[in-house]
Amino acid sequence: MENLIDFISQPWHWAVSGALIALTLFTLTWMGRSFGVSMTFRNMCTVAGAGKKIPFFNIDMKEEWWRMAFVAGGLVGGFLAVTFFRSPEPAAISAATVSHLADWGLSYPEADAKQLGFVPTELFNFGNIKGLVLAIAGGFLVGFGARYADGCTSGHAISGLSHLQLPSLLTVIGFFIGGLLMTHLIMPLLF
Repeated sequence: MENLIDFISQPWHWAVSGALIALTLFTLTWMGRSFGVSMTFRNMCTVAGAGKKIPFFNIDMKEEWWRMAFVAGGLVGGFLAVTFFRSPEPAAISAATVSHLADWGLSYPEADAKQLGFVPTELFNFGNIKGLVLAIAGGFLVGFGARYADGCTSGHAISGLSHLQLPSLLTVIGFFIGGLLMTHLIMPLLF
């Protein structure tokens, strides 16, 4: 059993997840379904009873159970991975990124056994009002954008492009333009 946990906990090559995503998309396409996690927000509103007042949320949940199970599995899998299968290796953040953060006055936290080491903790913590406002505003904008664009970045880039949908191509191009504008124009103003 310990060898299995060591095997699962090791860093895996990115192609493993790429192949599994391709297999998932192929299977869903074969079944006549489309992949999209942001649709679960609509499903949750339907379960909560929003379909009684707003027709947009009046959907047949018998056809959507698999999507809810997929998201629940992702949440449970994430919890299990962090709790039981955490890799002893810290996240590999490039030196250029660490230097760029330092130019903005943000220090990169060294990863250790108690800390994930992905984000500057002096900004992203509950005691920092600026970080809290940015997290809430960012979460709202991501949720609004995913609903307005009829899908999230992953849904359009992975599922939409694999189905050769022109709206997804245009949306992905918009995501990249927005990401470049945020990185090079807006973030320097915020920090």
